[in-house]
Amino acid sequence: MPPPRRRMARTDEPGDAGLPLYEVIYRVLRRHIVDGVLPGGLVVGETALARAFQSSRIPAGAALKRLEDEGLVTRFGGRGLMIGDDIDAEPLRRDLVEAGLTLPDTLMLEPKTRNRRATIYPEVEHIVAGCLPYGRFQLNESLLAEHYRVSRTVAHEVLTALDRTGLVIQDKNQRWYAGPLTPELMREHFELRWLLEPIALEQAMARLSQSDLHARQERIRRVQSGRRTAANLEQLEQDLHVDTVLSCGNRQLRHAIRRSQLPLIAMHETFQRHRDTDEIEIMLGEHLAVFDHLVAGQLAEAQQALARHLQRSVVSNLARLARLDKQAPHHPVPFLILVD
Repeated sequence: MPPPRRRMARTDEPGDAGLPLYEVIYRVLRRHIVDGVLPGGLVVGETALARAFQSSRIPAGAALKRLEDEGLVTRFGGRGLMIGDDIDAEPLRRDLVEAGLTLPDTLMLEPKTRNRRATIYPEVEHIVAGCLPYGRFQLNESLLAEHYRVSRTVAHEVLTALDRTGLVIQDKNQRWYAGPLTPELMREHFELRWLLEPIALEQAMARLSQSDLHARQERIRRVQSGRRTAANLEQLEQDLHVDTVLSCGNRQLRHAIRRSQLPLIAMHETFQRHRDTDEIEIMLGEHLAVFDHLVAGQLAEAQQALARHLQRSVVSNLARLARLDKQAPHHPVPFLILVD
């Protein structure tokens, strides 16, 4: 089947370059919907979206899930999701490009000219981190290559990079494994975080602008008084633990913290899916306390608030891990095989 016709207008923005593919798809679609470029009622499905962006269905599905959480697309009883929130609207089924989708220049390159490892790595990292609480998994290198339509060399490079982050290990028979995330490992990861993140916050202080701090502070307040979606809760986690804490200049410190943040991704997603109202309220208050102190220039108080937040979080996350339904990950993929 020939590739879809592509309109040559530029729609990418400076911040899009180098992002994971699911994030690029999300941003492009969101701009089209918010700007009214794509008509209300247009049906958008994973397969058509993946075909348009020359990707697998995983990043397309992740982008649609975020848009659904934000209320920009809606399930309507048929296949796919419909743009807008009017479930009584007549579904409009058209080719996405013909309907107005303009693909960004950053994706106009032929796949062979892209750095495929850099393109697929963030997605694989997220998938593998998300499976850890569910058991022990084997990662099949051949199936990974086949799934992303890359060479075995690229697949091996991705797995080697995951090994460096501590998410996977290779046994003596050269097979790759991930998980499980046990209560003991979870405690160790949280302990590293409450010891190291306050230090990183001190180093990051000089790099943080008041405008960014005010914006992050205000996002928490909007969530406190408005709708709580998985997308905006994830943004708050990103605001504090990544965009603020990991702004520190010490590369080794950033790497050590990130190694302990990644295994907890699945716990964040579980927390968001089940909408633990009391826990969300506590978390929002703790995040806001950190930013209130930072805005006021009270670094020591902000460090203490961050440490208390992480120390308390380990208790609730251990309880959630104990209650977790030990079934396959939320987004099963063929290269990830449950073995225990």
